[in-house]
Amino acid sequence: MIPPMSVLNLPPAPLSISKVRGRIMVFDVLRKKHVALTPEEWVRQHFIHYLITEKGYPAALMCNEMAITLNGMSRRCDSVLYNTQLHPRMIIEFKAPDVTLTQKVFDQISRYNIVMHVDYLIISNGITHYCCRMDYDNGTYQFLREIPDYTDL
Repeated sequence: MIPPMSVLNLPPAPLSISKVRGRIMVFDVLRKKHVALTPEEWVRQHFIHYLITEKGYPAALMCNEMAITLNGMSRRCDSVLYNTQLHPRMIIEFKAPDVTLTQKVFDQISRYNIVMHVDYLIISNGITHYCCRMDYDNGTYQFLREIPDYTDL
């Protein structure tokens, strides 16, 4: 029933996959509903499970498909982590495993950050992951060796 999906550089996740009216769906634990299982969604669901189970990120402070307005146009951040005061702390952008993480992907998440002004940016295609910490005081950013645990943010 599950279409063949790419093996990811992430721990296996206990995804709930079903077929609804001929479409393969996956249950999104953050949106609390079934969504179409695309290659990008495959990456997102595995990454979100990784953040929650391995890195200690509270699901209650995370949101998928967060709508923002950028230059008068509606956009959606793939995933956003908030702090306990509900201010955005991290933007995560996902791509399908066969999509190379290029400067164009960094430019996309950087544009979202013009609106969100977060401390951390992550991009992942499920195979390769990049995380950087913003330093607004010095106008720079630093790539981190690994995705930080929630307690280290």
